[in-house]
Amino acid sequence: MAQDTYDGSVAPASPVRRATIKDVAEAAGVSRSTASRALTGRGYVAEGVRSRVLKAAKKLRYVPDATARHLKQQVSLSIGVLVSDLRNSFYAELAAGAGEASRAHGYSMMLADDGGLVDDEASAAEAFVALRVAGVVVTPVSRAVSDYLRRHGIPVVEVDRQFAPEECDAVVVDNRAAARRVTEQLTELGHRRIALFIDETDWTTGHDRYRGYREALDAAGIEEDPSLVVSSGWDVETAYNAALRLLGTEDRPTAVFAANNVLAEGVWRAAAKVKLGIPADLSVVSFDDAPWMSMVEPGVTAVAQDASALGRVAVERLMRRIADPADAPVADVIPVEIIQRGSTAPPRERG
Repeated sequence: MAQDTYDGSVAPASPVRRATIKDVAEAAGVSRSTASRALTGRGYVAEGVRSRVLKAAKKLRYVPDATARHLKQQVSLSIGVLVSDLRNSFYAELAAGAGEASRAHGYSMMLADDGGLVDDEASAAEAFVALRVAGVVVTPVSRAVSDYLRRHGIPVVEVDRQFAPEECDAVVVDNRAAARRVTEQLTELGHRRIALFIDETDWTTGHDRYRGYREALDAAGIEEDPSLVVSSGWDVETAYNAALRLLGTEDRPTAVFAANNVLAEGVWRAAAKVKLGIPADLSVVSFDDAPWMSMVEPGVTAVAQDASALGRVAVERLMRRIADPADAPVADVIPVEIIQRGSTAPPRERG
C-alpha cells in the first residue's frame, strides 16, 4: 500500500532510507567536509562545487539532521514558547509574535500549550530540555518552570506574568495602573456597585489587576463589597454561570470589570440571558481586547494589550540573554491602550 509524502508524491509503504551527507558528498563527487561546508555556508567552497552539492542534495531530498548538528555544535537554533491556552486569542497572538521574531533571528519555534496546568507545564519544560532549545519564552503558571529550565542552563523570559523577577527577564504590562484607570472611569460615571470578575489573585496579573480595582474604589470613597469580587474560573461557561447568579439578584451591580477577555464574554452572555441592557442596565469593561468586542453592539470598552508585541519583545529579550548570560535580569513594560466603545454609561436609577 502506498502512502503520501510531505511534497504530495506517492511513496512505497515500506520505510525509505533517509539520505545522509555521505550520500550527498558521493553524488557530488566531493568529500564529506566539503559537502558540509557547501550546505551550511560555513567555510570556503568554490561556487561551482557549492552548486553541484546543492543540486545533489535536492535530487536526493537530503534533510539535515538538526539534532545531530546541535549535539555537535552544542548550540540549538530552536527556542521554546510555552503558553497557557491557545484557544484564547491573547495567547495565540502572543505565540504568533514570538514566532515572527524567532524567524527574523534565524531560529525555529517549538510551541507548547500547558492549558494552565502545572503538570503539563512541567512536561513541556522537560521536552524543551531534551530537545536542547536555546532558550524559552513562557507564560508561567508556577515558579518551578523557570527554576527547572535555568538549572539546565536554559535562558528564560517570563511574559505576561512573573514568578521569578529576581532571576529571570520578563516582558509585562502595567496591570495595576490599567485596571485602576478603567475602574476609575466607572466611578467617574457614578457607579458605586462595581463587580470584579477575576480568575485568580495569586499570579502577578490577577494580583495587580485586583489592586488597581481596589485603589480606584478607595480613591472614590467606595468601600469594597466582598460579594462583588467574583472568582469566576478560567473559561467562558464558568464565568457565565457565576454572572447569572450575581446579575439575577435584587442588589446586583450596576457595572462589571472583567479581568480578562474570557470572563468578559461570560458576563456579556449572562447579561443577555437575564435581559439586562448594556449599558442602560449594566456597564461592562474588560481587561484584554478580543475581536468579538468590536463586533457586538454596543462594543465593549477594553484595555488592549498588544499580545503580538509581547511575544516579539520577549524573543528579542531572550536573544539578548543568550548573547550575554551574565547581565542582570530586565523587565520590559509594554504600554497598553484603553479602547473606548459603547459599553459604559451612568447608572440608571432603579424605581
